[in-house]
Amino acid sequence: MRAVLTLYFLSFFHWDENLSTAVYHAFSALCYFTPVIGAIMADSWLGKYKTIIYLSIVYVVGHLIKSVGAIPSLGNQAVHVVLSMVGLFLIALGTGGIKPCVSAFGGDQFEEEHTSERSKFFSIFYLSINAGSLISTFVTPVLRGDVKCFGEDCYALAFGVPAALMVLALVVFIAGSGLYRKTPPQGNVLLQVCKCIGFAIKNRLKNRSREIPKRDHWLDWASEKYSKQLIGEVKMVTRVLFLFIPLPMFWALFDQQGSRWTLQATKMNADFGIYVLQPDQMQFLNPLLILVFIPIFDLGLYPLINMCKLNFTPIRKMATGMILAGLAFGLAAVIEVKINETDMPRLVPKESLIRVLNLAKNPVQVTIQDKDLFQQPVESFQNPAEYSKLILNGEQQSLHFTLQHQGLTLAFNYTVKEKSVYSLIVFEAQGSLSSRLITDLEAKPENGLAAVRFINALNQDVNLTINSKRFIAVQKNYSASEYSLLERDIYNNGKCMTETGEFPLELGLLDFGASYTVVITNISGGAVETWKSEDIKANNVHMAWQLPQYLLISAGEVMFSITGLAFSYSQSPASMKSVLQAGWLLTVAVGNTFVLIVAEAAPMAQWAEFVLFTVLLFAVCIIFSIMGYFYVSVDPEDLEEKEEKRETSSRGNMIGLVTQKTKL
Repeated sequence: MRAVLTLYFLSFFHWDENLSTAVYHAFSALCYFTPVIGAIMADSWLGKYKTIIYLSIVYVVGHLIKSVGAIPSLGNQAVHVVLSMVGLFLIALGTGGIKPCVSAFGGDQFEEEHTSERSKFFSIFYLSINAGSLISTFVTPVLRGDVKCFGEDCYALAFGVPAALMVLALVVFIAGSGLYRKTPPQGNVLLQVCKCIGFAIKNRLKNRSREIPKRDHWLDWASEKYSKQLIGEVKMVTRVLFLFIPLPMFWALFDQQGSRWTLQATKMNADFGIYVLQPDQMQFLNPLLILVFIPIFDLGLYPLINMCKLNFTPIRKMATGMILAGLAFGLAAVIEVKINETDMPRLVPKESLIRVLNLAKNPVQVTIQDKDLFQQPVESFQNPAEYSKLILNGEQQSLHFTLQHQGLTLAFNYTVKEKSVYSLIVFEAQGSLSSRLITDLEAKPENGLAAVRFINALNQDVNLTINSKRFIAVQKNYSASEYSLLERDIYNNGKCMTETGEFPLELGLLDFGASYTVVITNISGGAVETWKSEDIKANNVHMAWQLPQYLLISAGEVMFSITGLAFSYSQSPASMKSVLQAGWLLTVAVGNTFVLIVAEAAPMAQWAEFVLFTVLLFAVCIIFSIMGYFYVSVDPEDLEEKEEKRETSSRGNMIGLVTQKTKL
């Protein structure tokens, strides 16, 4: 569902890129905050099995509401937004709530002595997640873009199919109820840890007197209420959690695959010859590369490094993953700069753009009073290379235009507004020269669509049909139609209907992100003659250039995520595994929160934002490496054995003591 979410905000709600990105990452952050709720429900109240069932129902209801909210004919914009936000909240509660339960419930099905079988299960489980992600990130954009409903992209279907499949999965899961081992809830360790830490801090603040003896560790101030074993385990957990502090920055970059990188793909050429890729389908590369990289790294790269006698510790692996993710964003910044070369320039106050379309038979010299533009005559049907910049003296200005044509001089006045784009159409009418100022697009069409408008140079009205669906009426005598947005395609099967008959209309290729003006010039030989001008250049950077950045960030994920999970698991006692899992998921939530803050609070050019994240991740990587250098790895079992020996020794020294009841 997340694969199409950013484009849903952009195309269906018509939000800008920054707001779409912010809401996308707010949703992602919520998905990783809610696992804490799921863990508490499972451990303290319902147990893992019932938590999975109940929150899966919430999950399905959220998807259904989201799908209904994507039906265009149902209510107005406010209704769609409310339904979508309610649906997203329920989805976040459902997916986050079952996140810490599903894998743990699978692990519960194995006895303690079946460690190898359990490890195989987790490998298959991780493989299933990525296989599902691979399929969904490829198929869901097809349901959105290739299937049309209500006259536009079918977001309702893209959200509804996951809901139906989730219902099917839930039915299969419940059908196996009699086969499962269901461990009852045994109290929430996470709450215990939080209470222990809170009591230690509170007790320390109460006892700030210099006369009170200091203790070896700040958590020792909880010894009045909690056991030494719990305090020792919490100490181990806090050491690892402290190491987690820099990690959210990696996730801040990683999760932008579904937002900023998808938006970048909408501004690229997606034609791969045999298949035109949807911009949100590029995300399928990540799970695909993960499935490829895991065996390559585990069976090839890591053993090779060990053979070279290099001490490639988990901390160094994670730091390397950060560097790879930073390099991926550096490449994304370079690609963004290349993409911007075909974009319309950003206009500031008191600036506008203008060009001349000469539809007369002879060259025309155009002069604008007090403006040094159009030095050379504009040839007949000359395709303008680019727009010229107009500097105004206010928010709008009345400009005096002079046209020189075959010895004649004609003058016209037009009012031009700031931050607008114009075309001055020059044409012959009733034996004289005339002109018309029309407004052009100020930016590229979104989502890789092509924009086209028509100018009717005939002396009769025309009705145009494009792709058997688009009906456009254009009045006679050089009237201009509004822009129509079309999928990138070759349009040679159109029709032009006039008073004298119906004629075929051929437009040729309307390319990704381009804007065109098509002038209907004449009807001869039973066909319509047209002239096509490219107002905004097509996307000329191919989507395949995103492959290197996906390669780098996927390799970074294997080194960072899988290694980090294994490392944190190895550094915590058995009773604290769920606490560290919750801490790990919270780093993802914090990373997404950081992205939405940057997107909303500090809007900047996209390439500059990519550079900012690159620099921040490199800086955080240095900090993490320093922290990792001073971190001493421990074996929880060794510490538990030492604790047991210490307690046994203490009990041995107390054999001769007699316990007596004493009144206070």
